[in-house]
Amino acid sequence: MLQFHGGGFVSGSNESVGNDAFCRRIAKLCDVIVVAVGYRLAPETKYPGAFEDGFKVLNWLAKQANLAVCGRLGAQSHIFDSFGASMVEPWLAAHGDTSRCVLLGVSSGANIADYVAREAVEAGKRLDPLKVVAQILMFPFFIGSTPTHSEIKLASSYFYDKTMCMLAWKLFLPKEEFNLDHPAANPLIAGRQPPLKCMPPTLTVVAEHDFMRDRAIAYSEELRKVNVDAPLLDYKDGVHEFATLDVLLQTPQAQACAEDVSIWVKKYISLRGHEFSY
Repeated sequence: MLQFHGGGFVSGSNESVGNDAFCRRIAKLCDVIVVAVGYRLAPETKYPGAFEDGFKVLNWLAKQANLAVCGRLGAQSHIFDSFGASMVEPWLAAHGDTSRCVLLGVSSGANIADYVAREAVEAGKRLDPLKVVAQILMFPFFIGSTPTHSEIKLASSYFYDKTMCMLAWKLFLPKEEFNLDHPAANPLIAGRQPPLKCMPPTLTVVAEHDFMRDRAIAYSEELRKVNVDAPLLDYKDGVHEFATLDVLLQTPQAQACAEDVSIWVKKYISLRGHEFSY
């Protein structure tokens, strides 16, 4: 599982205490190896930096899978970089199965996960033996020029309100590209590639008091219309990132959410030889 942390593209870290605790919980419940992805942040690195970093890690994982195959053929001892260090990540080589790769993104990390999933679809067999079999979008950081009901009603909501959200997008998108209907921001714009019917199974998690909930729900509905397995988990009384924030991680609701996610994920990772067709 590749996990992309949240933070509105401008903050957060794959190495933070909260993100580490969340990843450990998910690893245990889902019985997966979690690779927590670090990516460059805005405003120092504008779009598409974080998105490109996410896909680079997926390509690195595919490379690890091929190196592991070489290792099993007896060539592992000869695979070194220019500094003489082994290029094979031994934990992944011994225990990983990249034919059942799941993407999980939280908040802005969900936008990155969705981008990586689309790039994986476009890449197709070039990533073999790696296959993205599913993705989980938790509290995705979607927005658009036409406000949804939740974006109006919850404009002053907890943690991420309209003001903070707008600031984050202004810091992330290059000035000449700033547009709330930018492909990185709005998953429902026309002409976005690949077609939705090609997307992998997608679990979406939203919260009742999340400013961005309605657009995430709409995206989930559009995926279901084209027969993608795209269930929605909607948590009453929840706020943005309630299941991943360190201050809320020990609440019963956060624990229940992680367990719900694990039940769905296991459909796609527990079947040896399962293959998702693009």
